[in-house]
Amino acid sequence: MTHALSHPCTKTERHHHRWSLVLAERERLLRLATSRLGHTTDAEDCVQEAMIRAVTFEALDESRVAALLTTITLRLCVDHQRGTQRDRRLAHRVQILRRSEPDTGSEVEHRVCERAAGAWLLTQVTGLGNRERDVLLARARGMSTSETANALEITYKSAESAFTRARSRLRVLYHEEMAR
Repeated sequence: MTHALSHPCTKTERHHHRWSLVLAERERLLRLATSRLGHTTDAEDCVQEAMIRAVTFEALDESRVAALLTTITLRLCVDHQRGTQRDRRLAHRVQILRRSEPDTGSEVEHRVCERAAGAWLLTQVTGLGNRERDVLLARARGMSTSETANALEITYKSAESAFTRARSRLRVLYHEEMAR
């Protein structure tokens, strides 16, 4: 009998009691989630997940069930919105990639022009100073700024500055050529 007094509720009874507390908040939570998400099905998913998390939370304070459910529901709504935005950005990127495939004549022409401009710019590199030219060519080969600085035995800041100056000078030359 002492054992029964120390544990007045069985696990099943406690589980049913928790579900009754949680289900009493369901309609309020649905209104809250629907106002945040706009879609009833998404709101229902968030509310259902929040209720399950609350019922299975071992340290549940039954006097604060409403506040806990509100917090869980709002966080699930935010997570859902972030996931939706991430999926939209990904879908947008996929569409861009599909459009950029060289299956149209204008895309091929664009790439040919870019290559020609790159080849022309490469001929202009000879007009740069030695350090600027060396740094620019090293970076064009795929070396990082620190790798370039080490290879040329200069400081990181010197390599960075030389690269910035070289790019700036080539950009000016390119714009002058395009303005002709």
